[in-house]
Amino acid sequence: MGAVFAAVAALLLIVAPATHATTPSPTPSPSVSPSVSNETFTNNISGFLRGDDRTPLAGVKIAVKGEGFTGSTESSANGSWSIGVPTQGTYEVNLDESTIPDGRKLADGQENPRTVTFSQTSNLSVIFAFGEGIVVQQQDFGKNLINRLVAGLSFGLLLALAAVGLSLIFGTTGLTNFAHGEMVTLGAVLVFAFSAMNLPFWLAILLAVLGGGLFGYVQDAGLWKPLRRRGTGLVPMMIVSIGLALATRYAIQFYFGGATQQLPFAQSAEIQIGPISISPNNLWSLLISAVVISVLGVVLLRTRLGKATRAVADNPALAAASGIDVDSVIRIVWITGGMLASLGGILWAYYRPGVTFDMGSQILLLIFAGVTLGGLGTVFGALIGSVIVGIFVELTTVFGLAADLKYVGALFIMIVVLLFRPQGILGRRERVG
Repeated sequence: MGAVFAAVAALLLIVAPATHATTPSPTPSPSVSPSVSNETFTNNISGFLRGDDRTPLAGVKIAVKGEGFTGSTESSANGSWSIGVPTQGTYEVNLDESTIPDGRKLADGQENPRTVTFSQTSNLSVIFAFGEGIVVQQQDFGKNLINRLVAGLSFGLLLALAAVGLSLIFGTTGLTNFAHGEMVTLGAVLVFAFSAMNLPFWLAILLAVLGGGLFGYVQDAGLWKPLRRRGTGLVPMMIVSIGLALATRYAIQFYFGGATQQLPFAQSAEIQIGPISISPNNLWSLLISAVVISVLGVVLLRTRLGKATRAVADNPALAAASGIDVDSVIRIVWITGGMLASLGGILWAYYRPGVTFDMGSQILLLIFAGVTLGGLGTVFGALIGSVIVGIFVELTTVFGLAADLKYVGALFIMIVVLLFRPQGILGRRERVG
């Protein structure tokens, strides 16, 4: 059954398979060793070259060397460049200063060549600063702390979108759904597919969110509801969700491919708001997440549907005895959870940035950490827990933790919570036995 419903999700992608889709923001093809084909590379080192007046710098040669690989390319007319590499690892990026246009030069103190290392993404961005008289300096601790706090809040809120849906599903059904990460992936993949069909960007996002809701509906109607009627235990259902996750993930890979793709407008220069430096995408992500979660909170607290949902989550048998249609409430929860997960996946694709077939599974444990920290089955607990996890993840780099290890901190939080406060921040104690 898991494979059947994974195939249904995959059918949504048939209209625009990755083999015929084009990345909305193309980048120049690098020149590589004749013995290696760049088309097979799923990892990329890329960036934009712009002067201090934001003018694109075209025709600048850049070379990448490391892990037994050598490749080079030139920046395009809009200043973008990209070099595919066979494996993730550490590479040396060298910009040929003799090819920089007349009147331009690297900023004083700008490191060249640069040593870079992949971390939690297959698309690594490298920025070179240009400008006469500009001196590249390390950002002072205060500004860096503020910027990481804002980035952590943005990351935490997009985690909360997915975590709230997961918490709603757990609260009403008791199911620990390991396929929730694939629901996150589906949102970003559908936006890419619809954009490749030349649909308007706003329509692609709307259809992707609706597609996530449809996937949630199909899951419940065709899989979870029949299992509930048969009285299947929660542990077997959890194992089914793991199988569904694997089937969906590799069905998406079959149609989407293994390469990292970029959504429209993924690359944008950071803007300065007082002492805060933030990209427009992260700013929009923060605002959209805050608005959606606020609306959801009002619905849960003030509407009949919200009260019915909370009643089912608290005691399904008593809710049914009170005249509430439990199956209908659960169905709505699955649809809502799918839509929230898809929206979270779209924002995650811009935060990374990039879309991959396994992007949802990469943050699934962080989503579980947020839900566990806030309290299993509590919507507002999932919100608070996710924000704490997001901020903690970003702040760890300020205090010297390697970027490769920053996600480990969130899992450490989850372990500590389970040891000392198993019910979470807003959860209630329950008697066992």
